[in-house]
Amino acid sequence: MIADRNTGAALAVAPERAAAPKTGRDVDAAMTYLADTSVKPVTYNPPLGAGEPRRIGNYGRFQVRIRDARPIAGRLDLDREGFALRRRDTAVRDFYDESQVRDVYYGEVERLVKEATGARDIVVFDHTIRVAERAVARGLRAPVQLVHNDYTEKSGPQRVRDLVGDAAAPARLRRRFAEYNVWRPIAGPVRTMPLALVDAASIAPADLMTADLVYEDRTGEIYHGVYNPAHRWFYFPEMQRDEAVLIKCYDSLTDGRARFSLHSAFDDPTSPADAPPRESIEVRCFAFF
Repeated sequence: MIADRNTGAALAVAPERAAAPKTGRDVDAAMTYLADTSVKPVTYNPPLGAGEPRRIGNYGRFQVRIRDARPIAGRLDLDREGFALRRRDTAVRDFYDESQVRDVYYGEVERLVKEATGARDIVVFDHTIRVAERAVARGLRAPVQLVHNDYTEKSGPQRVRDLVGDAAAPARLRRRFAEYNVWRPIAGPVRTMPLALVDAASIAPADLMTADLVYEDRTGEIYHGVYNPAHRWFYFPEMQRDEAVLIKCYDSLTDGRARFSLHSAFDDPTSPADAPPRESIEVRCFAFF
């Protein structure tokens, strides 16, 4: 047993399964999942610079195989796997400059997601910068080492209502809409705490448990992943600053396409000891079709 650093609770460690043949730069690593659904998960997020998140829930560390997705990057589909890689440079010189992110990068993300999805309108609504070193002291967020998805069946539509208002929301919600995250390294190559993603086709409905996300001024909800050995994990080794991963976190259509995803940062056992800490930005947006 090991202890959760946020709660102090004991965590179960799953035994390693028989290793499948490796290809490319596949790695074996531990992921933090919900071990079961006996405890309603809650994450308390303090204000930036005020401390680390505190979590309640029956979490466990489970060994998984994470496959190198670069050999199949050209075949990945947002409506099938739920994530895709795009090579697209940026005109932003300093991602720590809020004005550059909002004035330059938001427009780049809008164009990228519109091109990738064919959506009629893109509404970019927020972003988070994450750093793997001294995040709290710098007033930033750390990489999330927890299997999760940013929106739920309830919170996806509610976020639209929050953004456009009650008067405009019904017209928006009558047609298909989806929420996408665009994840990009601020500096590359990423050699510590890379982002890993689950093939949406390997996620069962029971693998998604609603979790409260508590802030100082509001409470939202996300999904935490429940451990399932059938999950197929992927990552893109050594991502560069001119690459971005698009992640579908919600889709209003229920026709069999990917609707939700699961993802997490992880400790890469092959990272060099002198590798620089990860720095990344994720931008969230709605696509309206």
